[in-house]
Amino acid sequence: MAERKAVHQAADKLAFLLSLVPYLMDHDQVGVADVAKHFGVPEEQIRDAVKLIAVSGVPGATGTYQHGDLFDLAWDNFEDNDEIVLTNLVAIDDSPRFSGREAAALIAGLQYLSSLPENADRGAIASLMDKLSRGASTLPSQMGVEGAETDATLALIRESVAAGLQVEFDYLNSRGEQERRRVDPLRIESMDADWYLRGWCHVREAVRTFRLDRISNPLQSTSPISFSAKDVQLPDTLFQGSADDFDVTLDVASAALPLLSDYIGDAAVTPTAEGRVITTIRVAHLFSLKRLVAGMPGVVRVVTPGEGRQAVAQWAAAALEMYEN
Repeated sequence: MAERKAVHQAADKLAFLLSLVPYLMDHDQVGVADVAKHFGVPEEQIRDAVKLIAVSGVPGATGTYQHGDLFDLAWDNFEDNDEIVLTNLVAIDDSPRFSGREAAALIAGLQYLSSLPENADRGAIASLMDKLSRGASTLPSQMGVEGAETDATLALIRESVAAGLQVEFDYLNSRGEQERRRVDPLRIESMDADWYLRGWCHVREAVRTFRLDRISNPLQSTSPISFSAKDVQLPDTLFQGSADDFDVTLDVASAALPLLSDYIGDAAVTPTAEGRVITTIRVAHLFSLKRLVAGMPGVVRVVTPGEGRQAVAQWAAAALEMYEN
């Protein structure tokens, strides 16, 4: 029992030291009292841990400890002012680091997360971005992520979902038709860069999926929802077919199949040469087909029907003409 207790205490001490060293690295100069308050331990425990860190290190090629093989700190500052300043780090500086480009990509992702309504002004995200900037092997490129036009709509709908209130909005469907909808909002989901609202549409009297960037003039109603997520069955996939949909045969790069999983469903997938496959999807309108294929240039090609191929080609040609003009 005593041996097991000693092992447990040793593991706790190691875990504490592994947490303490990064904390001291993030704080160039910090008082013992502040460190003790942060970790919720007595000040004397912090002093003992710092002294232990100062005799820790990695032996050199000779198998003995030479100058620079141990952690070191500003002893005068520690003994006279009760402040901790690490002056030499061992092995930690030799660990793999993110490159400047990798850190920049991660920081951009965190900036996007912080722009979402539920994560706005989050101190933890800002702190993590700062650590990534300082911990990269080279200075990350400066980049910014612009807030989307749907942010206000997303915030309103999230609030409505939490409050159990209906929402009303103008919606532009895949056929280019706009009409006013009244919806019981049940769930918000994202797919790639797009956000979707799933809820009970009182106009269609069925569960429907709405893309937020096609929603305009949203309003939160004072009426409570008539149907909750417990009352209706929300499909596992975002996109559900109907009897009015038509089949489209696609030639797709194998690596891109996961991007079409919500459209393909149980359709057969036939491999062809050069890492491509032939499969079938169901779409409600040529407008949605044009947008889908144009979003994956060189990856997806329409095989049939002919009017689908023609619609995609005309849409791409019109877009190219706008660039030329």
